[in-house]
Amino acid sequence: QVIKCKAAVLWEANKPFSIEEVEVAPPKEHEVRIKIVATGICRSDDHVVTGAAVMPFPIILGHEAGGVVESVGQGVTSVKPGDKVIPLFVPQCGECKNCLNTKGNLCSKTDLGPSAGLMPDGTSRFTCKGKAIYHFLGTSTFTEYTVVHESAVAKIDSAAPLEKVCLIGCGFSTGYGAVVQTAKVKPGSTCAVFGLGGVGLSAVIGCKVAGASRIIAVDVNSTKFAKAKELGATDCINPKDFQKPIHEVLMEMTGGGVDYSFEVIGRTDTMTAALASCQYNYGVSVIVGLPPAAQKITFDPMVLFTGRTWKGSVFGGWKSKDAVPKLVADYMKKTFVLEPLITHTLPWTKINEGFDLLRTGK
Repeated sequence: QVIKCKAAVLWEANKPFSIEEVEVAPPKEHEVRIKIVATGICRSDDHVVTGAAVMPFPIILGHEAGGVVESVGQGVTSVKPGDKVIPLFVPQCGECKNCLNTKGNLCSKTDLGPSAGLMPDGTSRFTCKGKAIYHFLGTSTFTEYTVVHESAVAKIDSAAPLEKVCLIGCGFSTGYGAVVQTAKVKPGSTCAVFGLGGVGLSAVIGCKVAGASRIIAVDVNSTKFAKAKELGATDCINPKDFQKPIHEVLMEMTGGGVDYSFEVIGRTDTMTAALASCQYNYGVSVIVGLPPAAQKITFDPMVLFTGRTWKGSVFGGWKSKDAVPKLVADYMKKTFVLEPLITHTLPWTKINEGFDLLRTGK
């Protein structure tokens, strides 16, 4: 039956979240209803608040979470009530071209494009004050209960602490995977990471796990350097400390550019700087930060002609349903840490305070 619970509803852009009572419909065929235990705040959620990412309103945001299956619809075989799970904002249907290709991970069932904000059947499972509320990225985790398609949920180790591994639902996997999965960083190489938020720090962890000999962390907020060093950065530089463009600084520091660079901010100027800072013939630069809507990049094609590679990476290049349980298992085996990425833990009714902390770089 319908569950009544609390959710953080965003009624319109540039307004605070409103804690409301919502009705969550039961899961239909091949759908799963999840009790959300912990959810992270991501800059991509904030892009919807500010209008940088265009989504329909009213909407329940959130896409990085851990929870427990409450009930399942007809035909669901991969999870059952009581299972610990992570919702997947990049699903894995197993049938589309990207899912069937070994190199692909961006399932065509992803909730982007013309019908954004609805379940695969074109309807919503959320109602508030008699109005249908839109879903976000097929996950919507800023609510006590949510409904996702079976292709958008991964069963994980029942011993995993949800308040930690929820980060594997987006931020950690995105940064770490951009390094070990998309770029496939080689041991002994030199890397630069632009942006030291949760995803950027996860990229630093990836560089360290991959065996990079030099990891240069770049951010305009020097208060982030101590944590970057704790997680493996060998050098930390603030572009504000230099007169010359940052790519020239990195070229000089490394004798001709880094082997790999990662843009983990989502700004077009830093994307071109990251590209220019990698070695001119065999350097690889990966765009990890969500690019702002309707902005274009202009650059000198000679930057690519000499041999550099420019790549993008969504959800770290991982095939979500396959990879998330393995990443949780790696965390349980202490292959990497997640604790330093968690700066604050708040009751979820203080979600607006959480977003203020995000916006002030804390």
